[in-house]
Amino acid sequence: MLYFGRVKVPDAFVAFGLGRKKYAVVSALEFGRVKKTSAFDVVLPLEKYLQRAREIWPQRKPGPAEVIYLLAKDYRQSRFTVPDDFPSGLYEKLYALGLNVAVADGPLFPARELKTPIEAASIREGNRCAALGFAAAEKILRASRIRGRKLVHRGQIVTSETLKFAIEVACLEAGAVSTDTIVAGGDQACDPHERGSGPLRPHELIILDIFPRVTATGYYGDMTRTFLRGRASEAQRALVAAVRAAQVAAIKSIRAGVNGRDVHGKVLAVFAARGYETKHTAHGSVGFFHGTGHGLGLAIHELPRVSGAVDYTLRKNAITTVEPGLYYPGLGGCRIEDVVQVTAAAPKLLSRYSYDWEF
Repeated sequence: MLYFGRVKVPDAFVAFGLGRKKYAVVSALEFGRVKKTSAFDVVLPLEKYLQRAREIWPQRKPGPAEVIYLLAKDYRQSRFTVPDDFPSGLYEKLYALGLNVAVADGPLFPARELKTPIEAASIREGNRCAALGFAAAEKILRASRIRGRKLVHRGQIVTSETLKFAIEVACLEAGAVSTDTIVAGGDQACDPHERGSGPLRPHELIILDIFPRVTATGYYGDMTRTFLRGRASEAQRALVAAVRAAQVAAIKSIRAGVNGRDVHGKVLAVFAARGYETKHTAHGSVGFFHGTGHGLGLAIHELPRVSGAVDYTLRKNAITTVEPGLYYPGLGGCRIEDVVQVTAAAPKLLSRYSYDWEF
């Protein structure tokens, strides 16, 4: 709805396209603001339709289904196309009212996958905020003291929560909101979506995944870096080097017309050549067991897909993350993530932060 109408509304509302015009039905609470600031061509008052519905169905408590039915009558429409995550309860009510509701075969707005220069700049801004978060976390780690199996900063033990707080404050100050930030060290980092908790240890790999949403635009950034405070082992250095090499190989292969499955294959080839196996056991998976990338925009996960699970041809101006990783309990986890925009040639990098990781 934010993409369709270009206006933030906290509560669900009815909107539809007819011909070349966009229509919205909103309450008095939102009417003036939506009329002034949105991309909707026609803004209609919800209260008018609810009153009509009460008169037609006095025994019912009218809601979205009745409003949509009346809109269909007013605009002489019998059929609507809806997204595949349309509410099933509302679908049933519309069907009972005699409306033909067709589920879209694919995205409701295919153009959303292809980002304009303004959208790309908004995503770049999200990544600028993420980079400030990395800088805040790195500053604490660099200033921390190693005392046995602990990191101490300003007299306090450094924890995942310590770094997450610093990251989220830095993002807020930059104009973005970072929630569900990942700061996971040691074996916690071997579960890619583990948020991380508790003390961070010296000489262990720490995955930081920051995906802030820019408050002014609603667009996300998404970056990951892996840090280590102390001295890395040769095995840890080899692991990080393999992940970075895989990411570079994947980015070099991205261009319009390339299949995302082939980009994923570049990552697999680097890992295989360096002897990193992926195994799936009763206790979990090790190695590289997730996709290489996903689209990014007004949602943290959008089209396109870059993985071995699906065939997906990359299109010019699509934006995707590139985030290979390796995860081995006992050794640790490493993931490095950047964001690129697809072009006819080399992709445009929309994220920037140092790859220095050991300090």
